[in-house]
Amino acid sequence: MNWKIKAFDELTVHELYDILYLRSEVFVVEQNCAYQDPDGADQRALHLTGTDDDGNLLAYTRIFPPGVQYDEASIGRVVTSPGKGRGKGIGRELMQRSIDAVQEYFGDVDIVISAQAHLDRFYTSLGFRQISDIYLEDDIPHIKMKRDH
Repeated sequence: MNWKIKAFDELTVHELYDILYLRSEVFVVEQNCAYQDPDGADQRALHLTGTDDDGNLLAYTRIFPPGVQYDEASIGRVVTSPGKGRGKGIGRELMQRSIDAVQEYFGDVDIVISAQAHLDRFYTSLGFRQISDIYLEDDIPHIKMKRDH
């Protein structure tokens, strides 16, 4: 895996296209959820991408400093490619690299995520704990989770 982290203005048009394609493939098509994925927040995020040796995007997150999405830093749009990125531990590596990036860019701060509720054990294994009741986000059960610094 080849990992890169870039600010929005550093992304090439091809990288941005691949990111939006993967997010749409999973969050809109696979999860059958019609919603506006480009939400105006991408410009304020860092974008972590994981590609294979052929340049195919297999994993992605966007990372926000404290005060943008929540009072704390946050990680969102966590996604792995359904075709080539799942079942290989890439999601765990993606999240660990995202947590490391928060610490590198923003210091020793708390991290809040809005997680799909069925992934609570996965995020708990990475040091997050549930801090909200289940709520619906785009008709999918979610929970807010926090990782203390």
